[in-house]
Amino acid sequence: MSSTSPSPVSPADGDGLPFRLVATDLDGTLLTSEETVSGRTRAALAAATGAGALHIIVTGRSAAWARPVFDEIGYRGIAVCGQGAQVYDAGAHKLLTSLTLDRRLAALAIAKIEAETGPLAVAANQDGLDGDVLAGPGYELLIGSDLPVVRVAKDELLLSPLSKLYIQHRAMTDDLLAETARRVAGDLVGVVLAGAGIVELLPLGLSKATGLAVAARRLGVRAADTIAFGDMPNDVPMFGWAAHGVAMANAHEELLAVADEVTVSNDEDGVAAVLERLYPAR
Repeated sequence: MSSTSPSPVSPADGDGLPFRLVATDLDGTLLTSEETVSGRTRAALAAATGAGALHIIVTGRSAAWARPVFDEIGYRGIAVCGQGAQVYDAGAHKLLTSLTLDRRLAALAIAKIEAETGPLAVAANQDGLDGDVLAGPGYELLIGSDLPVVRVAKDELLLSPLSKLYIQHRAMTDDLLAETARRVAGDLVGVVLAGAGIVELLPLGLSKATGLAVAARRLGVRAADTIAFGDMPNDVPMFGWAAHGVAMANAHEELLAVADEVTVSNDEDGVAAVLERLYPAR
């Protein structure tokens, strides 16, 4: 890992582009803490795409939760949503792929975790473009406070097809909860820490990297052509897949440990700071 000093970057191909694909996480990376994309970042992305690169958003948000943001920022490309479970065409408002979480395994995972930790607050992301986020008793939404949730009893969470579960514990840190869930139920489900108060249970083997690989094939680009930006542990697999991983200064220490480069924070236009160097405006 480097510090804030960038490592040398060679063109990905004979086209002279340093990278043909720019993959950006959304919350804490592309978005500021005000959940907007700054004018500077928009201009830097426009310069990159104007030079011939492709931009893809890779987010833990489901397509249903990401769609309002995409519409707000004018994003019309393919996106990877739901930690890799969904490949979504934002321009056509259409799901291209969608994976679901086995609900029997999910129920067993919750039971095993609660046997270790005591009661959890749980939420569930229903499958599909119009799927709701169902929040059980005590579950607290910490990002996107205006995002829609449906409050239900805990025994109603697993009644319909799901893409993932969210878990919280009133007395445990996010890191400890994720570590504990991975230790006791990691043979049943994937466990990722995606943000403050956002520990997620996923289909085993699913990650942002698997979703990005599917999307990249559709776009005709390779891992070797890709630069990725992120801020949380759920971005670690994406950094492992891409040729070059850039962590925001506000990133979790687990991601900082594997980054090839560290830029300034999302509120200081960290994505733009790197793209301006790689794709100077013409």
